[in-house]
Amino acid sequence: MDAPTLEDLVPLPSVWQRLDRVETRLLEVSQSGDAFLTKAAQHLLIAGGKRFRPLLAQLAAEFGPADDQRSIDAAVAVELIHVGSLYHDDVIDEATTRRGTDSANANWGNTVAILAGDFLMARASEVAAATLGQRAVEILARTYAELVEGQTLELQLDWDIHHGTGEYFRVIEGKTASLIRTSARLGAMASEASPDDVERLSRWAWELGIVFQISDDALDLVATDDFLGKPAGSDISEGKFTLPVLSALQGPDGSRIGEVLARPRPYSQESVSEVIDLVRAGGYVESALDEASRRIAVAGNAIADLADSPAKDVLNSLGGYLINRVAAGRSAG
Repeated sequence: MDAPTLEDLVPLPSVWQRLDRVETRLLEVSQSGDAFLTKAAQHLLIAGGKRFRPLLAQLAAEFGPADDQRSIDAAVAVELIHVGSLYHDDVIDEATTRRGTDSANANWGNTVAILAGDFLMARASEVAAATLGQRAVEILARTYAELVEGQTLELQLDWDIHHGTGEYFRVIEGKTASLIRTSARLGAMASEASPDDVERLSRWAWELGIVFQISDDALDLVATDDFLGKPAGSDISEGKFTLPVLSALQGPDGSRIGEVLARPRPYSQESVSEVIDLVRAGGYVESALDEASRRIAVAGNAIADLADSPAKDVLNSLGGYLINRVAAGRSAG
């Protein structure tokens, strides 16, 4: 089963035209007077990516009357925060690859990677201050604090088989949902959408952010290495136990899963595969996707009062797109 592409899902030429301008703007604002820093800071930007957060900013911008540089800069600011955080994540995780290329820390070391991430985040604030205003800068700052809090909690929970799903949701709310919500909020604000619509879009995006992470975590358990672009079961290998695994630990096979996860680290591939098999056989991936479907329904209710439009239709289809990616990943295996 092939999942539809985002291009198929978003038949809105105005959105894609603005996203083209976002790409140009990203490279403009990530330049430094120091050529070496420019090369490091643009490394992941040039490598590409889904640009999911800029896309959400542009979709939200469809709900206001203004169509100017502000919506471009809203998308640029959230993507700079996102990519800057990836530089830091790769240092924390000692990652060697990202987006199909060597990570910045693998290329230039941890210090340069951290500085490049800091530089991109500083540029995000600069862009927001120039065209979006003080309120946008405050929102970005608060969002990054939430992202750091989510990441910090996740680090505290690494390898811990005794924490519950409540902590899992706190982690993904901070590290994923917060920035996805801000993407929609800033896009809507930039287009001068009404305050009520800004709030509707923000609530929708919060739930979509949770669906995004649940789906991504489920993919890690059902898809192939080739589909993922990284080894399947990477979350388990890194001691990050996601919703299906945490739920399985409370089920009939929980004792056996706990025994495997208590083995010395790093886990062998056989250990990781055994946990994946038990989680899948117990139906815990499907249970996690059921939770994602409930969140999609909540997201749909949040935007029910938005004016009907092609953009609203796209918003209502995005949750299904994320879940269908899991089905596509499973089929690829």
